[in-house]
Amino acid sequence: MKKLTFLLVIVLFMGCKKNENNTTETNTYPKMNLKNLHTEDKAVQTQLLLNAKEGKVVSLQIASGKQLKEHVSKVPALLICVTGKGIYTEASGKTTLEPGDYVIIKKDVKHQVDALTDSNFILVK
Repeated sequence: MKKLTFLLVIVLFMGCKKNENNTTETNTYPKMNLKNLHTEDKAVQTQLLLNAKEGKVVSLQIASGKQLKEHVSKVPALLICVTGKGIYTEASGKTTLEPGDYVIIKKDVKHQVDALTDSNFILVK
């Protein structure tokens, strides 16, 4: 019985082996994180996530207190706040974006995004 208990403890220990981040290793598919995409020391950065035939998905990171300057989108877009807090502004008004919030940006509308905190957004065009 002692041998069986010992073997069971060993099997459970090996099955719950921790990885370098001290979390249980359960992922079998490569996981990615938006924070790891932006490696340059720049206030505003973008990284293409998906460039499909019909459009693209871009990760946008803006440092606290910085701004994605006013510009015009040539196509309709969807801007989703993933982390942080920012303000989306266009001629018709402005709105605060927090994680989970999104805005639809119409074609040919001049707009800008200001980060109140370090922020990550997903831009779908």
